Amino acid sequence: MSKDIQYDTEAVDTAKKKGKYASQLPQPSGYMMLLALPEMKEETAGGIVIPESRLFDEQSASVVGMVIKMGSDCYLDEKRFPTGPWCKEGDWVMIKSYGGNRVSIHGKEFRLISDDNIMAVVEDPRGVARVSGS
Repeated sequence: MSKDIQYDTEAVDTAKKKGKYASQLPQPSGYMMLLALPEMKEETAGGIVIPESRLFDEQSASVVGMVIKMGSDCYLDEKRFPTGPWCKEGDWVMIKSYGGNRVSIHGKEFRLISDDNIMAVVEDPRGVARVSGS
């Protein structure tokens, strides 16, 4: 992700607080988790409007998401997770670019991802950016 493109984390936070999408969100099964991806801001801090296609590409390759729901078996395998869960609902987490199964609900992208695909928990995802190859 370009340093000029920033996450609009308030959109995910507001949607979660208002229960937006709640009736249509799938309940993950087993070891799966449902993540909401942050939307990208449509213009840079300097006022440059970012093309919609670029925003879509960057959001698709997102490396952060908010844990919205967890399957009933998440983190129960003591051999794989001897110290307990790596994250909980409401946490912002880092994942691999393009990781998980993508699903769109009312134009908002979500990911279904396995519990062992969480790479880190981050307090504020706004400073986390994907590094593009050259």
